[in-house]
Amino acid sequence: MASHPSDHEPNRADLHKDPSRVSGMFDQVAAGYDRTNTVLSMGNDRFWRAATTRAVNPRPGQRILDLAAGTGASSVALAGRGATVVAADFSPGMIAEGERRHRSIPNLSFVQADATDLPFGDDEFDAVTMSFGLRNVNEPKKALGELLRVTKPGGRLVVCEFSQPPSKAFNGLYRFYNDRILPVVAKTVSSNAEAYDYLNESIRDWPDQRTLSAWIRQAGWTDVAHRNLSMGIVALHRATKPHPQPRRHGADRDETSPR
Repeated sequence: MASHPSDHEPNRADLHKDPSRVSGMFDQVAAGYDRTNTVLSMGNDRFWRAATTRAVNPRPGQRILDLAAGTGASSVALAGRGATVVAADFSPGMIAEGERRHRSIPNLSFVQADATDLPFGDDEFDAVTMSFGLRNVNEPKKALGELLRVTKPGGRLVVCEFSQPPSKAFNGLYRFYNDRILPVVAKTVSSNAEAYDYLNESIRDWPDQRTLSAWIRQAGWTDVAHRNLSMGIVALHRATKPHPQPRRHGADRDETSPR
């Protein structure tokens, strides 16, 4: 088993997205993760979280999986609507921080989970959601298939992820911020500034809205749609798990048998 670097040695993932290094990197930034995100996004993370919660539309009696939940900020918003929420994350450090902060919320539980091999049964959840985590999975298409597997027929998928602004002029400004401003700010507010160098690289390398929508369809989801947030810095993708097609009468008949 691969070991993580010590707590005092900065850990930085790269675009190979080795699971051990990704997990270790998030372990090290867990304590200040939410505060750093708010600073680096200039407060937009709260707007994106609210939009995701509205898209999931949690209701009492529903069971919802919040994958890549981190310390549970998005999960708390979902649980606040009365649904039973499972906050799952690959990083044990994130899970520990989330449990420490939110252990008093009775309809919220934390589980360590690999997005490509979820520890849940088929058709368990009314809705599944993933915010800013699919980009960090080394096999994102496999993760989309796993999310489909654990969702009930008719259930919803909501993925909030960094994307590619369609305006070339705005995209240029956005790249300038990520390349020149974000690293400077990250060194000031984060305990592991190198982790945010990886963040910048992973955003630049991530596909655009149409490509991710195609991946979602290929995984078996239907009614796939997206809308841009913050001029396309982020895209909110939505889809539905189809109901099984009814078996046609005589479909299993042996066509080679005598008539």
